[in-house]
Amino acid sequence: MPDDLSMCSVTPPAELTLPVDQRAPGVARKFLRETSCQTHHARVMDEAELLVSELVTNAVVHGAPPITVNVECDGTQGLRVAVTDGSDHTPVPREAAEDDESGRGIYLVDVISDRWGVAPSRGRGKAVWFMLT
Repeated sequence: MPDDLSMCSVTPPAELTLPVDQRAPGVARKFLRETSCQTHHARVMDEAELLVSELVTNAVVHGAPPITVNVECDGTQGLRVAVTDGSDHTPVPREAAEDDESGRGIYLVDVISDRWGVAPSRGRGKAVWFMLT
């Protein structure tokens, strides 16, 4: 996590461990809606739900347990969402062919978010995060 964030005085950071199956993206979207700061980030919720779905799907398909989602608000910096998993494999954006059924997740995160990145998690694995302002 970036050290320069001053946390929102309205909404505390929240984290949830997700199931490692097809339910995970829906659980993550619901958690995001319930924990996001309504004061600061109602305008980015549609984009945030799409991007958290993509990151969680990637974690379920390509990562390793445990999978968690973390939501933080900074009233001046934006909404930060991170998905962690137990794999050290770093995702990279790629452009999928028109008829490909997958392969667009990180590309969408790259195009839609204001910032994104990958960092080692607090143990094993990585955290893939994005910011929306």
